[in-house]
Amino acid sequence: MSVDQTLDEKEIKHQRRPRYKGTHPKNFKEKYKELNPDKYADDIEKIIKKGNTPAGMHISICVKEILDFLQITPGQIGLDATLGYGGHTLEMLKCLDSKGRLYSLDVDPIELPRTKERLEKLGYGPEILEIKQMNFAKIDEVISKPEAFNFVLADLGVSSMQIDNPDRGFTFKAEGPLDLRLNPNVGISAADLLKEMNLFEIEDMLIENSDEPHAAVIARAILSSTKKGIDITTTTQLRNIIKDNLKYVPRIKEDDIKKSCQRTFQALRINVNKEFEVLDEFLEKLPNVLAKGGRVAILTFHSGEDRRVKKSFQHFFREGIYSEIAKEPIRPSAEECHVNSRARSAKLRWAIKA
Repeated sequence: MSVDQTLDEKEIKHQRRPRYKGTHPKNFKEKYKELNPDKYADDIEKIIKKGNTPAGMHISICVKEILDFLQITPGQIGLDATLGYGGHTLEMLKCLDSKGRLYSLDVDPIELPRTKERLEKLGYGPEILEIKQMNFAKIDEVISKPEAFNFVLADLGVSSMQIDNPDRGFTFKAEGPLDLRLNPNVGISAADLLKEMNLFEIEDMLIENSDEPHAAVIARAILSSTKKGIDITTTTQLRNIIKDNLKYVPRIKEDDIKKSCQRTFQALRINVNKEFEVLDEFLEKLPNVLAKGGRVAILTFHSGEDRRVKKSFQHFFREGIYSEIAKEPIRPSAEECHVNSRARSAKLRWAIKA
């Protein structure tokens, strides 16, 4: 055996995976089985059956209800305005049966290439699927007239793989940078945003974006920290500031404090990504890109989004631009909510172009 061969064997010698503490991995990066669904399909199935979402994955919500409404047929042109993990896109592609075209958009430069690769491995390349890294507020720039969409879907929820990864800073449950940007290359982080805001701006943000009942207390606590020269740069710093100040509120419970943490992070995320402004622009442009009889379904996850979608649909219905709209939102079934707890707050509204 040559010296070169011996060196090669040493280089490729198997390295043991670093052992995590306890019997089950808790750290996102330690969940090696969940982060490799192709290799550990049985483990992934067990996790989902327990009602949990595997780390690094996203379980699409209201898939049947969306497909039943959109009534996709081969040869049509459609848009998934929020690609995410690609679950909805995949099901819509199946309906097209390799005939027609589907466009899918996402602003996330980290998750988009991963989703694109997964779909390409399943046989969905550029001949049927065109993926663009762009904000869905630019829906009018996706295709040129006289082409128009026969169906459009917008799932406004943040994907589970974004929430679960502490490096993205979306969750208060794990240590990470207080970032919250869907595209970390654009705009400023939540940490930098808080430095620029005054007391009234923080309080208004918490009320407007998440209906936070303790907005005044949280706003004062955040501003007090920044005035002392304490930079709130991590998710756990912000969480601890909220918890340490809300515990003095009369009759408040631990679960109430947890919900206030969730609402505060939601409000910051909406502000950082200008989500309401983006949604308003999308809804305004939507009728102009739909074909006659075109169908749109929008999945929302909190009251601020749902109000905007509802009012927009009602406005264009009164104008005669939409021939039909959902009178009431469609909610996920009890069975789906049991399997996927993140579906509980979802509301699906739809409209049909006249």
